[in-house]
Amino acid sequence: MEQAILSRMGVPPPLAPEDQARADLYALIATLLLKPPDAALLTALAAADALPAADADHALDQAWEEMVLAAGLLPPDAVRDEFDALFISVGMPALNPYGSRYLTGFMMERPLASLRDDLRVLGLTRAAGVAEAEDHLGAVCEAMRVLIGGTHGASRQPLGTQRTFFTRHLAPWYARCLDDIREAQAACFYRHVARFARAFLDVEAAAFSIGNDADEAKQRTPAADE
Repeated sequence: MEQAILSRMGVPPPLAPEDQARADLYALIATLLLKPPDAALLTALAAADALPAADADHALDQAWEEMVLAAGLLPPDAVRDEFDALFISVGMPALNPYGSRYLTGFMMERPLASLRDDLRVLGLTRAAGVAEAEDHLGAVCEAMRVLIGGTHGASRQPLGTQRTFFTRHLAPWYARCLDDIREAQAACFYRHVARFARAFLDVEAAAFSIGNDADEAKQRTPAADE
């Protein structure tokens, strides 16, 4: 009844707990990759509980616990300096977490144009004042958060749309990017961030793969019955 009333009012019903958890984790990864965490975020992370049972995979849960522990051990200034050493530079940064860079070897290439086309169809555009290109790993994770939970001016998207977006714009390169962050000489806190992000996105990739296999099986069933 409550969901029907919200629907008639134009207000989307609350997300299912598992989808809310997914959206929250995408949001956290996006935030950590796009800017250094401030003292408040590090404190909140350090005090965070274990992952909900629905999200607790062995590798994911272990990576989460290690990131939470690291958040309580490192001062904000040290984490900010680490972020700058990894991602910010007057010349070429140590790391360039952009899809175009990983897929073509160059920045601002066709993968970025393809991503922008898909975002435009979904009603999403880069916010004014944002310096990072849309194919920054953090920005793509933020787009996934919006597809799951919606936002002002953009509605939630069905699981099939989420899967297509993930498969096109994250799956081909996220692992290599996060492995580079984890193995970077200057990485300390971000080694744990990268490990956690990799574990979470691996879970997402596996879930989407299972869903895709099930869809293909359904499509083949009528032909088999004939």
